[in-house]
Amino acid sequence: MGQTHSEVGYLGIAALSAAADTSPYQSSAGGPGPLQTFEGRRHRDRVARPKTDKSETRRRIIDAAVLVFAERGLYAARISDIARAAEVAEGTIYLYFKSKDDILISVFREKMAEILARFQALIAEVEDPEEQLRRYVTGHLALVAEQPKLMQVLTVELRQSTRFMKEQRPQGFARYLAVLASIVADGQRRGVFRRELKPALVGRAIFGAIDEIALAWVLGGGAEGLAAVHGEVSRELAELLLRGLRA
Repeated sequence: MGQTHSEVGYLGIAALSAAADTSPYQSSAGGPGPLQTFEGRRHRDRVARPKTDKSETRRRIIDAAVLVFAERGLYAARISDIARAAEVAEGTIYLYFKSKDDILISVFREKMAEILARFQALIAEVEDPEEQLRRYVTGHLALVAEQPKLMQVLTVELRQSTRFMKEQRPQGFARYLAVLASIVADGQRRGVFRRELKPALVGRAIFGAIDEIALAWVLGGGAEGLAAVHGEVSRELAELLLRGLRA
């Protein structure tokens, strides 16, 4: 009996495949090909599912947490909300953080480090203590206009964490306040600021004034419209502070 066209086609394809031995899943001898072995499967998995850099995943979780904490508040926010916003599995969160408070404190540490580096760079550009203080005030209030959600977390939500207030706040703000104190001390050495003032105390007072305005803007819900006014407010506040500091 003659072969049908379909049988000829099938046999032809089978012959070509065997001759070329192009299948990575089966050897010419019929045994497992390179991708059927353990090492082969590992190679295939690496090609099919490239690994996400761990630091990138952590950064995505931190950034997502800022949004979730700002929108829902610390108490209402859930780990599942953060995972959804970061586009990771909920279990992935626990590979990097122990709890919601742990995430919040990590937000503070990492974002404050970025903010501090930004302020130090601004101040390093000038030597005049008065101009340094102006830049510090302007830089802080500019952040409220530029990143209202982050500043809401740093000025409002952090205060809701008992663990943060007890364990992290004193040491966490130490370097931040130290920058202000150093500006005051440098102004005293130059004869620009009053010598009887205590730099550490003055630094805390300056921070309190700046923080109170930032808090009012955040709680008032008007942070998004600050781009046009924060510069004027910064100048007024800086001048008010300088009047009390000048020798």
